[in-house]
Amino acid sequence: MFREAAQAPHAVASQLARNRTAAASIGAALRALAPRVVVTCARGSSDHAATYAKYLIETRLGVLTASAAPSIASIYHASQDLRGCLFIAISQSGASPDVLAATQAARRAGAVVVAIVNDEDSALAREADHCLPLAAGREESVAATKTFIASLAALAQLAAAWSQDARLSAALDEAPALLERAWRLPWDEIAVPRLREASHLFTIARGIGLGVAQEAALKCKETCGLHAESFSSAEVRHGPQALLSGGFPALAFAQDDAAREGLEALAAELAARGVDVLGAGFEAAGVTALPALESDPALQPMLLAQSFYRLANALAVARGLDPDRPPNLHKVTRTT
Repeated sequence: MFREAAQAPHAVASQLARNRTAAASIGAALRALAPRVVVTCARGSSDHAATYAKYLIETRLGVLTASAAPSIASIYHASQDLRGCLFIAISQSGASPDVLAATQAARRAGAVVVAIVNDEDSALAREADHCLPLAAGREESVAATKTFIASLAALAQLAAAWSQDARLSAALDEAPALLERAWRLPWDEIAVPRLREASHLFTIARGIGLGVAQEAALKCKETCGLHAESFSSAEVRHGPQALLSGGFPALAFAQDDAAREGLEALAAELAARGVDVLGAGFEAAGVTALPALESDPALQPMLLAQSFYRLANALAVARGLDPDRPPNLHKVTRTT
C-alpha cells in the first residue's frame, strides 16, 4: 500500500500525458451531445471518485449528475430511458458483474458510455463508447490508493476538456509535482498518536471534497480496523454530532472554496465541546491542523487524499495490522 500510494504522482503524470488527445476528443463529443443528465456507476473507492465527479460536473458544467444503483439492472432487470444521457462507469478492474450489467443496460437504454478503468482489456472498457484508461499500472494491495488518485485526475481531465477550462487544465499540469509534495507532508507524525487508540471516527467534508471523506472512512475500516463514518459537514448537524465527544475524534477535510467557511465553523464548535478534531486544509480554534497545499479547489481533494494515504498506512501499522492484508477482503469484488 505504501509503495503504490507513493507511485500516484508518476501514474497521474503518465495518465495525463497519454490521455490528452483522447480527453480532448471526448470533450468535443460531449459538447456536441450536450447531455441532459450524467449518471455515474461504480462501487467502493471508485464510487467515492463518482461523488467527486458529481460535484465537479455540477459546479463546473451545470449538468445534473446522479449515481446509478447497479442492482436496478443486475437484479431487478428494470429498463430506463437514458437517451441523451452520459453514463460514466468507473472501475479499477472493469470486472465487477453488477457495474458491467448496469453499463450494458445503459447502452441499450440510449446512453453514451465513458469508462474510466485501469484494465484496458476488461469487459467494461470494451463496452464503452469512449475509454479513459487510468494507466496506473498493476495495483497489488487490496486497498486502492493510486487508482483512486488516478480516477480523480481522469475525471478532472475529462471535465477540463469538456468545459474547455484552461485554468483547470493548467492546474492539472502541476498536479504530479503537488502530489509528490502532498505525499511527504507529516500527517502520520501528527495524527497517528491521536488516533492509535480510537474506536470510532467521523470523517467530514463538504462539496467536492466529500468523496475524500468517504474514501478516508473506508480506508480506516479496511486497513486500520477503525470504525469510521463519513458525513457532509451539513449532515453532521442533522443528528450525527450527538455522538461526538472527547473520546470520539473527527477528521475534517476542506478545500478552498465556498464550502470551507461552514466546515471551519463546525470544526471549531466541535473542538469547543471537547472533540479531538484534526483539520486538513484549514485552521480553526481548538483544531489540530494537518498541513495542506494550495491548488485549484477542484484538485485539492486529490492532494488531501494522497496525504491521507500515508497516514492510513502508518496508522494501520501502529495499530498492529498489516495494511496489505485486510481480513475478509479481495482485490476484485464481484458483486452481482
